[in-house]
Amino acid sequence: MIKQIEFRLKAYSRGFHLITHEVLKQLSQLPEVGVLHLFVKHTSCALSINENADPDVRLDMESIYNRMVREGEPYYVHTFEGRDDMPAHAKSILTGVSLTIPITGGRLNLGTWQGIYLCEFRNHGGSRELVATIIG
Repeated sequence: MIKQIEFRLKAYSRGFHLITHEVLKQLSQLPEVGVLHLFVKHTSCALSINENADPDVRLDMESIYNRMVREGEPYYVHTFEGRDDMPAHAKSILTGVSLTIPITGGRLNLGTWQGIYLCEFRNHGGSRELVATIIG
């Protein structure tokens, strides 16, 4: 069985956001065994898996990314969409726009402390479109 669902996330502020439950709400019953592939259809945000318990991790990730890829660098050529746009594209490439998660026993087989993140790199990125492909 292969099933594909497209859905839109609400607009999130800039930062790292735990969206596991929001993703699961969009999916029908998962197969007993399989794979979930998630893809975000944008170039200024990303998907990741990380800490799902302590929200300080998400704040620290924002700080780390902002130090790694700074806004307003004088060597940026692509600047007409705002100071946060070119850094958002770079952060998206560093993080990635897709995830593959195993499905076991009809559930996402994430670790105890793992959750799905939307990494929003724009100040006003708007709602984001995702494609979920379930294979199983």
